[in-house]
Amino acid sequence: MSTRIGAVAWVVGTAQFLVVQLVVAAAWRTPYSWGGNNISDLGNVHCQIWDTSRPRYVCSPLHSLMNVSFAVHGALLLAGILLTGACWGRGGVARAARILCGTGGAAFVVVGLVPADVDENLHLLAALFIMGVGNVGLLCAGFVRRDSFFGRLRPVSLFAGAVAVVSAGLFFAQQDPGIGLGGMERVAVFTLDAWTLVMALAMWRSRGDATALSARAAVAKV
Repeated sequence: MSTRIGAVAWVVGTAQFLVVQLVVAAAWRTPYSWGGNNISDLGNVHCQIWDTSRPRYVCSPLHSLMNVSFAVHGALLLAGILLTGACWGRGGVARAARILCGTGGAAFVVVGLVPADVDENLHLLAALFIMGVGNVGLLCAGFVRRDSFFGRLRPVSLFAGAVAVVSAGLFFAQQDPGIGLGGMERVAVFTLDAWTLVMALAMWRSRGDATALSARAAVAKV
């Protein structure tokens, strides 16, 4: 039951995070660019020219909604990690993966509580934990024991972890491969979300298959 609740937490957290971004971006009077603007721009409190490295006008009327979404996303991501413990398996790698990914989830909460234009240093530190520490945790998930549920899906985790780490490195190095730095940031952030969705669906499917097998076994006994 705890695993199923954890899967639901991941799905709900990711879904609301995406929907809220669409809603908040649509409320901008100036066009919001998913390739040119950072995700954090949606949560900035003040209307002003922002970011000395890439100056741009930022004015997000629904910034409060976005910041709540950041915090909710992080809390549900962390809850899912705690509740799906059985799926990660045993061993040091599994523990490291959960701790690192959980740290990324906690950092999302900090991002929501401290917008970039309120305390830039703390906000950037939290973002570093999300895209740095959290993504390394995702890569570690690709090396959990093969006898665990997530271990049986190792190729998915390895691919997602590699994409997340490389994209985060490109973003922090301010290297644009053609999708804009805002787009690069989204790849670095959304890859973990995509992984949680895949794992959540796999857990639900596994539960459904187990239930069906039990039902067939019961019928056979009758």
